Amino acid sequence: MNDKTEELRDIFTDVTDGEETVTESQENTRGSLATDERSEEERLENVISQMRERYAFDTPLSTDELIQVARGFYDEESDAEIADDLGVDPETVFEARMSLHLVGEDDASEIDLAVIRGRDEDDATLAAEFDVSEEQIRRYRRVAEAEDESRTANDRYRDEFDSILADAELSERMTTDVREDGLEDATEGMETNVDF
Repeated sequence: MNDKTEELRDIFTDVTDGEETVTESQENTRGSLATDERSEEERLENVISQMRERYAFDTPLSTDELIQVARGFYDEESDAEIADDLGVDPETVFEARMSLHLVGEDDASEIDLAVIRGRDEDDATLAAEFDVSEEQIRRYRRVAEAEDESRTANDRYRDEFDSILADAELSERMTTDVREDGLEDATEGMETNVDF
């Protein structure tokens, strides 16, 4: 060893309390799509609590009911179907979805939200301009507001819902596919024409 190397070695042993090596034993773990130890329910509660704290949204729905709204949204249920399950009106579900940044593709498919974003005109003026009802304009403005809120948060909460609910669905679908493929491989070539 040259002087410089020996000097570095001495510094190293001083810093590591005389240990000659610094290694950590590694553990073989099996892979999983779900890496979070908390249950799906706990993770959803956490996301909703964070959103309530950050946005202070006003809804008559409890956290458990908001979880049902999120699950229903990812199960592609309509606001009316979710509302029916919860015993509330569809408008309450719509407002809850917007508060949770759960905007669907068909929430504003009839209009380009960029056109109404930031417009100061009243609802009646915009409704006449776009040939829709004032109620629809109010709805579109709410969708645009929810999208803006979501973008401001870098779609963080929407991504968390995707991670929890969409990944759970993907995991279930992949597990089912693996089971079906395994069964198909196991039964390949077997005679199935059996006479009783």
